Amino acid sequence: MNGVSFSLEKGEILGLVGESGCGKTTTALAALRLLPEGGRIDGGSMLFDGRDIMRMSDAQLRAYRWKDASVIFQGAMNALNPVQRVGDQIVEAILEHEAVDRVEAVRRVKRLFELVDIEGRRAGEYPHEFSGGMRQRVMIAMALALNPRLVIGDEPTTALDVMVQAQIFELIERLKEEFDLSMIIITHDLSVLGDVCDRAAVMYAGRIAEIGPISDIVGNPAHAYTKGLVDSFPRVGGSRDMPDAIAGDPPDLGEVGPGCLYAPRCPRASGRCFREEPRPLDLGKGHVAYCFPEGVRHG
Repeated sequence: MNGVSFSLEKGEILGLVGESGCGKTTTALAALRLLPEGGRIDGGSMLFDGRDIMRMSDAQLRAYRWKDASVIFQGAMNALNPVQRVGDQIVEAILEHEAVDRVEAVRRVKRLFELVDIEGRRAGEYPHEFSGGMRQRVMIAMALALNPRLVIGDEPTTALDVMVQAQIFELIERLKEEFDLSMIIITHDLSVLGDVCDRAAVMYAGRIAEIGPISDIVGNPAHAYTKGLVDSFPRVGGSRDMPDAIAGDPPDLGEVGPGCLYAPRCPRASGRCFREEPRPLDLGKGHVAYCFPEGVRHG
């Protein structure tokens, strides 16, 4: 990632969208300092309620994770311990972070299960006894166990069928309203944006290409990459022809040269795009494109 910057308001859902490998998950995990081995943050700051996450001690970071911010990981079957009852996995988190006894923790877990439309008694079962959609509901319950203010959903409906995806996102919307949650939803599926997100940040090659309200990102994209993503997504009731793909391949980030990283694939690129890195261009009402004025299509 390079120069990624965005804000998130209380009660808002922000979508992070882009093709595989563009840095969506890395960006979100950096917000919890959960980067995998070999990853590091070289500079900048990440503020949560005025506190810089980068300056937190290990003890402060443990308190921040799960209590203030939590993650719904993708691949619920792999995220859950297959030899431990699902309820016990949530109880463990509650006991680790809060001064309550096990009886109270178990009671809270059953209430959480009912909140995500699973019978409380099923907290005593193992992951393999749940369907994929129900395992994902367990992951949502786990993320909410300590009443966090920020929840990050890392492609929370991956590998689920369309009907179950719709149910999960309906649940996420309901819980967001009920708990006044702020959320970041990571996805490569543009249909998710209009369904659940208030704003979206479009990422390309580790950088933000465009950020703004959903109505602009989907209905009036300014950046050529965003336009390409939107145009490549099939529409119900639209033409039966295959949509055009974005030509070319993402850059090798180990060999990044000057200029805009999207320039070699961009139909609007000029000579300037290959020489200079574009700065954020304010299009009004919170809509920003990282592009030169002559390359933007807006309004």
